[in-house]
Amino acid sequence: SKSMGELPANAAALAAAVAAAGARVQANLRTAVLFEAAVARGEARVATGGALAATTGVHTGRSPKDKFIVRDDTTRDRVWWQQNQPMERTSFDLLLGDFLKHAAGRELYAQDLFAGADPAHRVCVRVFTELAWHSQFIRNLLIRPEIADLATFHPRLTIVDLPSFKADPRKHGVRSETVIAVDFTRGMVLIGGTGYAGEIKKSVFTYLNFVLPDERVMPMHCSANVGKDGNTAVFFGLSGTGKTTLSADPARALLGDDEHGWSDKGIFNFEGGCYAKTIRLSKSSEPE
Repeated sequence: SKSMGELPANAAALAAAVAAAGARVQANLRTAVLFEAAVARGEARVATGGALAATTGVHTGRSPKDKFIVRDDTTRDRVWWQQNQPMERTSFDLLLGDFLKHAAGRELYAQDLFAGADPAHRVCVRVFTELAWHSQFIRNLLIRPEIADLATFHPRLTIVDLPSFKADPRKHGVRSETVIAVDFTRGMVLIGGTGYAGEIKKSVFTYLNFVLPDERVMPMHCSANVGKDGNTAVFFGLSGTGKTTLSADPARALLGDDEHGWSDKGIFNFEGGCYAKTIRLSKSSEPE
């Protein structure tokens, strides 16, 4: 594994280091190829109607108690530590080195995507995943660049998601074998020990929450739609309280169902897809 002095210094360097570690990276595969790979590798099944259905193992939701933020000069006085768990840089670097070692020889999938529909504030994100269906998930959720844009794509945020990686609480200073470690300064997120793809999505939102206020953009956990008169409505609420449902109005255009930014020019979606929950839907309770 790499020594401390050779660890990546930023998001782009981490992206290069994953390939240099010996991983076999397949970049920017399209839906049909990822769909076929997920089924062929036994990651998912084809449900009635043609949807790709996958189970996520022990974790059927996010693991907030296993999420850590690197505490350094950038974050020390800007993060609300009462509600966020700190990780020292030495612990993150140990974790990063072990992630790169674990990636060696594995087949990984990479997607180059935009977070933010407003070109003035969008962030280039490169996501490496161990599972093909995770790659398809985030390809659906974020905004896909045009092919011409990929030639000059330079990641500001790099996410490495390895569900088979098990963290060592004693070595890495974490709570369990599951870890979500965020380094705002270097633009890196490491996700291990969980098959729940929503950790990838929420890690992007976490990063935008930190960087966009400096650009005079207020990040919001809300849904939003717009009427024919140009007036925008935003719907706030905890998960499961109806944001997606309320924003899906047949008389109004949907901006997005979960994450938005409010700049001096208006409201823009952070994502390119919809994360609607379908569990326990019924014709009687949700006729529309």
